[in-house]
Amino acid sequence: MDIFSQRINHVAFVTLNRPAALNALSYEMLGELQRLLAEFAADDAVRAVLIRGAGEKAFCAGGDIRALYQSHRSGGLLHHEFFVAEYRLDYYLHRYPKPYVALLDGITMGGGMGIAQGSPLRIVGERTRMAMPETGIGLFPDVGAGYFLPRLPGALGTYLGLTGSDVRAADALYARLADVYWPPAAVARIEQTFAELSWTGSSGADVRRAVQAHATTDFSAPSLAALRPAIDTHFSKDSIAAILASLQGERRPEFSSWAEQTVQLLRSRSPTMLGVTLRHLRLGRTRPLADCFRTDLGLMRHCFVQGDVLEGVRALLIDKDKRPHWQPQRIEEVTDASVDAFFGEYWPAPVHPLAHLGSA
Repeated sequence: MDIFSQRINHVAFVTLNRPAALNALSYEMLGELQRLLAEFAADDAVRAVLIRGAGEKAFCAGGDIRALYQSHRSGGLLHHEFFVAEYRLDYYLHRYPKPYVALLDGITMGGGMGIAQGSPLRIVGERTRMAMPETGIGLFPDVGAGYFLPRLPGALGTYLGLTGSDVRAADALYARLADVYWPPAAVARIEQTFAELSWTGSSGADVRRAVQAHATTDFSAPSLAALRPAIDTHFSKDSIAAILASLQGERRPEFSSWAEQTVQLLRSRSPTMLGVTLRHLRLGRTRPLADCFRTDLGLMRHCFVQGDVLEGVRALLIDKDKRPHWQPQRIEEVTDASVDAFFGEYWPAPVHPLAHLGSA
């Protein structure tokens, strides 16, 4: 059973249960999550929901990208249907009518971030590793990242979205991608914590009180805080070329090594998807959440047409030669027209697969 649930003292605990696959999401899991969440929303006996991952390594490492790759290669439809279901679920979580807690004590990437960022109570722990690493496999940060990354402080969202760099608990909190840190002992007894919760009448206040009661600031200083002046300087530029030029011109001793490494990191990513990602994040600054998800779906459709995602998955996950042949291979060869092509309107508004988002 890839998802199982249990109820403890009016709290529905939902567990993503594919630990060997780092709890990566399958199409069937998305449907089951949607069904369970709707059931809990309608059940007066459920006062809150908590989602967590099975095992000691991951909350959720993302979508099952291998299955999507095989779907495209075989002429199937899964790689289209999956993202429609995923974005519907993620949007639903952003608007969920009951208190929703996400326990992110482990790898939380890609599709896992889509599930996590809808929660107003995101708990990180000692094992947290959080990232949107899509540009490294020929994709862009999706699952609503076009909305939540631009709303992080300064240029942190642009930096994390373009580089795909992962962050630990302290940096997740600093970047406002999480709300509280729980030490290992508190994580281990989370069921007992909610079993002992006394309900006073305000479910949201009661759940928040329980979460905050075990929060601590006993963790290392965030590395992003030290890098923030450089990140804001370089990643506030309005083109990939300008960001690279700015990084290459970094002369402050405390940032020069980081800047050089960051240039190398960006050069390893899909050049086209860097351009698409930057455009998506800039547009997302002022777009409503529902529109960002609709844009995600159009961009994802074109990703499978353009092909860098197929090459990225091949190089990093299938053949594992770690030498993707991007089209084009160099950032300087990416044209405005090639980026524009991703943002075309694939569906008239009334028949868009996500047309209903934001209507209620």
